[in-house]
Amino acid sequence: MKEQSSRRELKWSRLDNTANLFPVIATERMTNVYRLSLTLEEEVDPALLQQALDKILPLFDLMNVRLRTGAFWYYFETNRKPAPRVEKESEYPCRKMEPQLNNQYLFRVSYYKKRINLEVFHVLADGMGGVTFLKELACQYLRLAHPELCSLVGDHLSEQTSLNTEDSYLKNFRKGQPKGYKSKPAFHMNGEKLKDGAFGVIQGYLPLDQVKRAAHERSVSINEYLAGVYAYSIYREYLHGAVSDKPLVLCVPVNLRPYFESITTRNFFGMVSAAFEPDLEDYSREEIEHIIVESLRAQINKEHLEKLFSYNVSNQKNLMLRAVPLVLKKIVMQWVYQVSARATTTTLTNLGVLKVDEAYQPYIRHFSAILSVSQGQNTKMTICSYGGEMVITFSSILKDVSVQKRFFRTLAEDGIQPAIESNL
Repeated sequence: MKEQSSRRELKWSRLDNTANLFPVIATERMTNVYRLSLTLEEEVDPALLQQALDKILPLFDLMNVRLRTGAFWYYFETNRKPAPRVEKESEYPCRKMEPQLNNQYLFRVSYYKKRINLEVFHVLADGMGGVTFLKELACQYLRLAHPELCSLVGDHLSEQTSLNTEDSYLKNFRKGQPKGYKSKPAFHMNGEKLKDGAFGVIQGYLPLDQVKRAAHERSVSINEYLAGVYAYSIYREYLHGAVSDKPLVLCVPVNLRPYFESITTRNFFGMVSAAFEPDLEDYSREEIEHIIVESLRAQINKEHLEKLFSYNVSNQKNLMLRAVPLVLKKIVMQWVYQVSARATTTTLTNLGVLKVDEAYQPYIRHFSAILSVSQGQNTKMTICSYGGEMVITFSSILKDVSVQKRFFRTLAEDGIQPAIESNL
């Protein structure tokens, strides 16, 4: 593999529109690193996992890069170094990516007992791009651990796996789109924080059919149902039914690929914000849910999503702005980010139902995902499903976990029986 690595053709590519922001705002606490995990039915063999990574990494131009600093923008350059070393998990999730300690790669792979972890600096890809790489890494590992699988499926990538790395923002943006989002300061969940470097994770494992039934009974989608419960939990535990002059705002990333027929593995998502303004006392759960659902439904459509990212892309393509040196761009981007960050309470992201080829299904128990916190967002929530199970993960740097407790208790009241794990 070292000979292959040294002969790898040197290429350069631009960061996508969303990725340009992440190197500018990344800090030790706000790392912009997310974790995707896959749990097997058997203990992980680290030597085989390293072999699997060595074998598939050269196939993914998306992951096979290093980050370079230009005069006007950051850019990617082909990474000719060997694959990063697979390590046993020993740190909190989603810590800052340190390329100089990782052969200059912007992702890392670790394991713990039956779990394989992939952590990705968001500059590379969104969650769907990361899932593509993690699934192929796990399938390659399983073919090495169980050679009989090769006779069933062959020793190659799945036919459904995309290696496309187009910038779908640039391809699909429309000129002249007005600013499609607001920046009014939102209510934030604050309180005593965990010790420096600590990162709290609470995961709930839920029967998917029970979640579907609860959502159906309230005539909403699964995403709308969980967003409503989350907003209600924050309202009850932090505002206690009181009036607030700041809105409670849930930021919900939307996968843009289905709307624009894209198969890119790079970042391609839009952010919608479901806002609830508690201008009266003691809103009921049903009232909050209705407000959140109507807000989401009004925004999750192709026309609105196109406006959201087209405004940002138009700024990137502005000739005057492009000529501004990176050192000055960074100052402006940090300021713009800080203003927009004040407008969000928390993030809820749903990766949907993940699937693997039938031959691998007996070996894989479940998937999960974890988001790092960000400015103003001390707690976040992720959702993903596989088979008949949904995994909901809260990540937080706060000692107070009352919102998480309220959330899972509310689900239990709706007939959903979660099993809970935590590192706290």
